[in-house]
Amino acid sequence: MTLTTPALLFPAISLLLLAYTNRFLVLAQLIRKLAEKERNLHQDVTARQIPLLRKRISLTKRMQVAGVLSFLLCTLSMFALFLSLELLGMILFGVSLVTLSVSLVYSLWEVTISTNALNVQLQDIEALGGERKCSERISPDEPREAS
Repeated sequence: MTLTTPALLFPAISLLLLAYTNRFLVLAQLIRKLAEKERNLHQDVTARQIPLLRKRISLTKRMQVAGVLSFLLCTLSMFALFLSLELLGMILFGVSLVTLSVSLVYSLWEVTISTNALNVQLQDIEALGGERKCSERISPDEPREAS
């Protein structure tokens, strides 16, 4: 194995960490928005989203840790190969690939939960729409013209 093999992984890991950071920032923004909304008016949908958000934060932290660890192991692999420690370099690169895979699994899990959180929002919108339709049916009819 040469130095170029683990070096090929560098751009992919860097982009992955950037995407993870972006997901974290979006989560932070969503939590701040929900907190503001909760301060103004207690909402059932907010209460249902809190456990999902806690799980997403935990998964985002885990996928970032695994991604950074993968990047570190890839770097150590290149260093070992640079020192002509080929077996160590191959082992470190293999472990780097495993931790990258773990990071991707956490990411997939977080995306699944994110989708569930969006479904909670959609259910709330549908419920509000149903309440509006129901109140429109109950409201007095406009005066009808005599036929």
